[in-house]
Amino acid sequence: MEAINVAPELVACCGLYCAACRKYVAGKCPGCRAHNEKHWCKVLACCRQKGFETCAECTSPGSGNCKTFNSPIANVFQLLFRSDRQACIARIREIGKEAFAREMALAGKQVIKRS
Repeated sequence: MEAINVAPELVACCGLYCAACRKYVAGKCPGCRAHNEKHWCKVLACCRQKGFETCAECTSPGSGNCKTFNSPIANVFQLLFRSDRQACIARIREIGKEAFAREMALAGKQVIKRS
């Protein structure tokens, strides 16, 4: 397995780590933040509107009351991929975006998995 770069700027607004994504590694995607064609991503739009780097700066995702973060589509993806974006956001709040990027790169993971 190829080493994943530590790149805090590749932490997506929702807590995914784009540097470990297969599409990013293959050069088929610039990462969520740089992807200007990503009009369908309501989380990215919300963070940009509020001036946030990630949802970790907002109080709504942690409360479970954010309809943007907890959309039906996001919940289906979380179920299919066993991902836990809430855990990613909590971890970013706990250790910061830079340390989170380092942690995810060392683990070679795009997201914290549900158990």
